[in-house]
Amino acid sequence: MRRIVGVLRLLAAAVGVVALVADFVYVLGFSTFSSINYFSYFTQQSNMANVVVLAIAGVLLLRGRQEPGWFAGVHALVSTYVIVSGIVFGIIVAESASHNYRIEVPWSSQLLHFVIPTFVLVDWVLGPDRPRVRWRVLSVVLVFPLVWGVFTIVRGADVGWYPYFFLDPAQVTWPGEFLLYNGIALGTIVGVLVALVALSHVRPHARARQGRGAASTTRTAPPAVEGPGGAGQDVGSAVGSSVGAGDPAATRSR
Repeated sequence: MRRIVGVLRLLAAAVGVVALVADFVYVLGFSTFSSINYFSYFTQQSNMANVVVLAIAGVLLLRGRQEPGWFAGVHALVSTYVIVSGIVFGIIVAESASHNYRIEVPWSSQLLHFVIPTFVLVDWVLGPDRPRVRWRVLSVVLVFPLVWGVFTIVRGADVGWYPYFFLDPAQVTWPGEFLLYNGIALGTIVGVLVALVALSHVRPHARARQGRGAASTTRTAPPAVEGPGGAGQDVGSAVGSSVGAGDPAATRSR
């Protein structure tokens, strides 16, 4: 099972690389294409980090090593960002369809927004031997989204381009809609991470399972008692001696 999951993680990392490259090639055909704009998307950045995390997690699993505590925290953070990217994109696509506005979603984008986030979630729930993630990781979960958001807003005001509508002052009113949409996005990030950390605590701990397995295979020797034969006589010998001493037949044979 461990080897299968390890291989699947490596395959998912490879699929992520293919999807990122294919999506880059796809947007090359747009007149408004800019390589800086492409790499400014939260989805692209989180998926690039996810490729590295999945590759490392897969190698660790294949080598029979448990994820270090610090890496488990990074794994949880990156998984959160990837899952939220899929959720937000799915909502945007659904809302655009309800307003008679069609967003084209090529296969590369489907991999990045739907397939890979689904794999990440399933892997987190079912993947073997992940250690418990400490709750203190919640204190840093919004650092990257906030830094990314500030950079995007400052750059957007300069170049006139925003990757998502809820950051564009021309599409949302200030402060009402801006705070509402961005508050929902940040709240979703926190909520997803809380769920992932909670799941890591509900699942049996790898070391605890190993400890229980070792304890079940260890036999406890019967305590030694002092008997006529001297120190170190075990319980069975002591009982046999006491029975033999009280047996008339045994007495007659002496």
